[in-house]
Amino acid sequence: MQEQGTEQKGTPVGRRVVLGIMGLGAAGVLAGRWLSEGVSDVVASTAPGLAGVIPAAGGFRVYTVTGGYPGFDPATYRLNVTGLVQRDLSLTLDDLAALPQTQMTKDFQCVTGWRVQDVPWSGVLLRDLLAAASPEPDAIALRLTSFDGSYTESLTMEQAVRDDMLVATTMYGEPIELKHGAPVRLIAAPMYGYKSIKWLDGIELGRKVEPGYWENLGYDVDAWVGQSNGRSDEPVV
Repeated sequence: MQEQGTEQKGTPVGRRVVLGIMGLGAAGVLAGRWLSEGVSDVVASTAPGLAGVIPAAGGFRVYTVTGGYPGFDPATYRLNVTGLVQRDLSLTLDDLAALPQTQMTKDFQCVTGWRVQDVPWSGVLLRDLLAAASPEPDAIALRLTSFDGSYTESLTMEQAVRDDMLVATTMYGEPIELKHGAPVRLIAAPMYGYKSIKWLDGIELGRKVEPGYWENLGYDVDAWVGQSNGRSDEPVV
């Protein structure tokens, strides 16, 4: 799960998830810190498939489906763009920094209802990255992967070429921290946060949309803020 926003807050995805997060928040205030192992156990029992929820500075709640943060080596990191493209790309961090840079300030809205306002990001517009790979005419969808080994996401080509879809490398003017998806994450600004995949390492272009991690668990594929209520198979009470 992840972020973006308007003044309209997202509808909670379900009572079990919300109650689990509220209970964890109260425990965090009392304890003064959050231990990721304990958090993972509690959240896993209230919302199967969500392995960790850890508060972070600035109002963020950090989500991980693996129970921890994946490690990486900046010297060997690559962002690969493959599939229905005329040129496969394997980009280093220096390669990304050499591409035209875009800054944007957007709210980050989670589908569970919390929001962080006016977060400044910078990086490469997703459409500029795709242009460098020259998509084939029949490429209509993107499959995005994380080097955590588990998380995936999806976008249509129409969504991907918007001017508010960013392959982000900085946050608040500094390199993105590991807990927020370092070294590279997607910011899908008009959509709920679970679309903004962290620890991004792969973009594969194809002929059909392949639902991502949370979408395979019942969440909306098109997660527009204010137009989606999260899980379509569980009533909100």
